[in-house]
Amino acid sequence: MAAPLTLQDHPARDLATAWADHLRRDRRRSDHTVRAYQATAYRLIAFLGRHRGGLVDGAVLAAVDRGDLRAYLAERRGEGLANISTARELSAVRNFLDFVSEQQGGAKPVKLKGPRIKKGVPRPVAPDDIAAMAEDAAESAAEPWIAARDVAVLLLLYGAGLRIGEAMALTGDILPLGDTLAVTGKRNKTRIVPMLPPVRAAIEEYVALSPYGAAPGEILFRGARGGPLAPELIRRAVRAARVRLGLGERTTPHALRHSFATHLLGRGADLRSLQELLGHASLSSTQVYTGVDAAHLMDVYRNAHPRA
Repeated sequence: MAAPLTLQDHPARDLATAWADHLRRDRRRSDHTVRAYQATAYRLIAFLGRHRGGLVDGAVLAAVDRGDLRAYLAERRGEGLANISTARELSAVRNFLDFVSEQQGGAKPVKLKGPRIKKGVPRPVAPDDIAAMAEDAAESAAEPWIAARDVAVLLLLYGAGLRIGEAMALTGDILPLGDTLAVTGKRNKTRIVPMLPPVRAAIEEYVALSPYGAAPGEILFRGARGGPLAPELIRRAVRAARVRLGLGERTTPHALRHSFATHLLGRGADLRSLQELLGHASLSSTQVYTGVDAAHLMDVYRNAHPRA
């Protein structure tokens, strides 16, 4: 009996590698996205090898039909993939097959609709709760400089609307701080965000206390041993703080960015300005916050109106 095929046996593996290089070099996707997409391409190739019982090359990928895609997604759903993850998986598969089609000079691959996703509306965190969470995280830190670091990061997420990865990527080049901060976001796009006095003061306090300094070109936020600060450490500090304070499970580092957007919108900021501040590529990504504000108003109504 012949040995079962492995991923290394399939010539299409080289196409997956070329696609990953294309995403990184030409599409400027993050390393995290490239790894996730390449893993999806590998899974598809291995599945087709089992499904069709032979080697998978560019011609096989170019001939993938709806039946193949349905079978692949059925297998992934059987592994416990939720609707939103299935939709992301299908999006990556489509992107990969489009790339293969261009490389092979063939027709566009077939399309298959993904599962319907019910869009959740992110809930903002109250400013007082954010302040309490930052204070609690600081009180639980092992050393004063670590406490200052955690406060600075949390205030950056809420006060400037940064993604946690954007905060982790800041270097000593941002010093000395001014009234604005240049942030490099997704796809290496740079945007300018305001540097509010409390945020600036928190970062300056961290820099003053940090035993590792903040030289130009070197990472700003560091772990206890001096290496780059891992986002998971901030997520862990937030999880612990929200448990101690009795806050909801949706109180996460990314919820602070949502809160930044929602609170600005509630104070009269227009969507175009908000789009620029958040670094969204399209206005449709920002428009979710109109739903956030409406949801917040409904919460207020239900809690306050005597007939609600």
